[in-house]
Amino acid sequence: MNNRLLSLDAFRGFAIAAMLLVNNPGDWGHVYAPLLHAKWHGWTFTDWVFPFFVFISGMAMTISLARRAQAGADKTALLLSTSRRALVIIGIGLLLNLIPSFNFDTVRLPGVLQRLGLCTLAAAPIVLWCNARGVALWAVLLMAIYSLIQICLPVPDADGVVHVGLLEPGKDAGAWLDRLLMDGHLWKQAKTWDPEGLLSTLPAVSSQLLGVLAGYVIASKRQPAEKSMTWMLWGLASLWLGQVLDAWLMPINKSLWTPSFVFTMAGWALVVFAVFHWLLDAMPQPLARERWARWLHPLVVFGMNALFLFALSGLIAKMLYTIKLADGTSLGRALYAPLRDSGLAPVNASLLHAIAFVLVMYAIAWLMYRNRWFIKV
Repeated sequence: MNNRLLSLDAFRGFAIAAMLLVNNPGDWGHVYAPLLHAKWHGWTFTDWVFPFFVFISGMAMTISLARRAQAGADKTALLLSTSRRALVIIGIGLLLNLIPSFNFDTVRLPGVLQRLGLCTLAAAPIVLWCNARGVALWAVLLMAIYSLIQICLPVPDADGVVHVGLLEPGKDAGAWLDRLLMDGHLWKQAKTWDPEGLLSTLPAVSSQLLGVLAGYVIASKRQPAEKSMTWMLWGLASLWLGQVLDAWLMPINKSLWTPSFVFTMAGWALVVFAVFHWLLDAMPQPLARERWARWLHPLVVFGMNALFLFALSGLIAKMLYTIKLADGTSLGRALYAPLRDSGLAPVNASLLHAIAFVLVMYAIAWLMYRNRWFIKV
């Protein structure tokens, strides 16, 4: 515990708290715009959350894999253990998609945890057998391959009309590939495409590799304040590059995970993490660091069991709308009814429900933290 980087745990906790907030409104018809994903091109606060998780996973890989490999650990053994962990994460994601119906004929195959697992599977050998320059080259290469496929490959849409480089819902190359390989097992709101599809996993791996590059700074001999400044400058440069690619290559788009989205979200991740690192690990005044550590402690609590809390929250959310009361109303609707009928504006009632859900999950996280129950995959 004493050797952990407090700012990384707080950053991870920020990501899981944000994910719990945006995933659990009282009423999806009444949600503040920043708490929804961008409808297509562009981004909102909600679009920060998943790429932050992927980026953090990359930073953690630098600590857990690269450092141990450099210390002489068996790389093949490290790869096998990491691959087993990734497969378990994919399995948990598939299990959550199966609940509650366990209908294998229509289960959605892609998902958030599935993408995290696939990214880890792909990134692990790169991290183990490449230096920082090799990691950077792989990140660029994967985005280049993805861009060439999206821009140059003629593909039919769901109606059979062939398009080249058309980045519209269900009409891009990634959507065609998902229909070809997983038709009937895609995101039920779209059916003809999936926001966590196979092709866009390539640039998502690049997001994780950019996190790996950021993680190399943690292991460097730079002073803490210099590390914070390095991340901040890299973040600003990445944000600028994201805007350039948005104008010249492909728009910022979370569902497609375009290269402009990769650099924009990596830029924000670096900026946000630099702030956490300065406040918790680099600020030269010890008393100020201690004060910020107290204020941000809830995020650290969330961050210590982030993956478990995400999976548990998904299970709870499903159960709330699966369990029916005597009158046929779901348990979730019944619990939300007092807020809905309280006289508050619908959007505020919906937000309060989301905040209440986060607080309940925090109570679980705090109980686990207090008892030192840290669940690792």
